[in-house]
Amino acid sequence: MPSASHATLTTPVTPEFVRGALELEETPDGLLPHRLPAWARAQCADGQLAMAESQPSGVRLVLRTSATVVELETVPTKRVYAGAPPRPEGLYDLLVDGRPAGQASATGGNTVTIDMSTGSAEMSSGPAGAVRFDGLPGTDKTVEIWLPYNEITALVALRTDAPVEPAPASGRRTWLHHGSSISHGSDAASPTTIWPALAAAAGDVDLVNLGFGGSALLDPFVARTMRDTPADLISLKIGINLVNADLMRLRALGPALHGFLDTIRDGHPDTPLLVVSPILCPMHEDTPGPTAFDFSRLAEGELGFIASGDPEERAEGKLTLNAVREELERVVQARAKEDPNLAYLDGRALYGEADHAELPLPDGLHPDAAAHRLIGERFAAHAFAADGPFGSGN
Repeated sequence: MPSASHATLTTPVTPEFVRGALELEETPDGLLPHRLPAWARAQCADGQLAMAESQPSGVRLVLRTSATVVELETVPTKRVYAGAPPRPEGLYDLLVDGRPAGQASATGGNTVTIDMSTGSAEMSSGPAGAVRFDGLPGTDKTVEIWLPYNEITALVALRTDAPVEPAPASGRRTWLHHGSSISHGSDAASPTTIWPALAAAAGDVDLVNLGFGGSALLDPFVARTMRDTPADLISLKIGINLVNADLMRLRALGPALHGFLDTIRDGHPDTPLLVVSPILCPMHEDTPGPTAFDFSRLAEGELGFIASGDPEERAEGKLTLNAVREELERVVQARAKEDPNLAYLDGRALYGEADHAELPLPDGLHPDAAAHRLIGERFAAHAFAADGPFGSGN
């Protein structure tokens, strides 16, 4: 294999190399991908959303090169939860001409230590790190480096043993997706194996992933962002975070969904738009939120969650997953009478009771790597079928 000394050409990372981000911020550490624009970030002071949108789920560098060595210098920001088991290292996935060709993690960078009992966070700074891929074919090729979905990642430079240039546009359709931590990546194995990335690969489309951990909350600024983002296909996977956060009552859900869809339609009046309800999550099917940490599991070195609401509170309008699904389906069916490009999918068709028996949610809330693959395959089979909502005829 070529030695590290062969990677002698340095190319700054510029916006032309980056796909899947909505904005790139110049910072002292490097070019920081954002999945929400600055004006939208300014409308919400929530730290959870700030962290989620700056974790580059679905963001990748795409270049043309004949290099046999490609190094990416980055400054990652990693999370540590006090008293909890270490989180997996963020992975960078390498694709060569669309095929998996390597994985690596970056050393160095910053660390945020979070105390879940108090909600406090402490930042410590560290040096830049790098990920290196070698032994690549020396022919001209398209190289993609998919960034970790769970680490904020400032991009510094590419180091190679042959010149690089930004890849031309793919010509594929663009799929714009918004969802919760499950769409963000949750416990998937790597950035290209989160379920939206798997579905995008199967459907031969370019993904723009607005999956935000803990933050799929029908925020108006997200709807306006989606309205203003070019897209050929749009999906909205909504519900679990509304229950997690105990954000609203049933009375507010229907009008909020109508308003969100109205805003998207202001910019995309005829674009295929698929609304997906929550996958199965037994603890919240009939029990409202808020969701809480299971501190008994935490004491044993495991991360887990519990539903802290009372099932009797549904009568007062508190949301459960079953209540959310009923309302989403009602709203979509009513609107579809005048909007033939709007469709609904029950999330339990992607992951339901039989799947939970075989692939239970490890922490009670998030699917594991195998379940991500299942969800991605099923979504693609439904949405990208010839007669599906994202079929070639749409």
